[in-house]
Amino acid sequence: MPATIHGERTLTELDFVRLGKLADHQLPPALADLLDAADVLPSREIAADLVTMNSQVEIEDPATGQRQQITLCYPGDSQPGAGFVSVLSPVGIGLLGTKTGATACWRMPNGTEGSARVVAVLFQPEASGDYTR
Repeated sequence: MPATIHGERTLTELDFVRLGKLADHQLPPALADLLDAADVLPSREIAADLVTMNSQVEIEDPATGQRQQITLCYPGDSQPGAGFVSVLSPVGIGLLGTKTGATACWRMPNGTEGSARVVAVLFQPEASGDYTR
């Protein structure tokens, strides 16, 4: 099962450009597919409940109900143990461009499938007026 989302996938123009320039990393096929298929909007037009780069989100495991907070970040800022999840990871790809209430699904490198429901976008740079982060 590739990274899929139940609903729309939307990216900011800035996220789209920056992700396309991750030249020192080979883009995972699921991220390349997302970049090809996503709607791209100016940062000022992005809804506050959309997961963008550097957003802090609360997610819930649909199987266990366990909740956690994570921040979607670029690879250089990744610290999974501290809740900073790289956009190049299956979880990061699954969450990027989703909205509150959506369920993201992904396949881990070991073949196990995972999913999480976006409970809330706790912080989003664009919603706070930061259009360059």
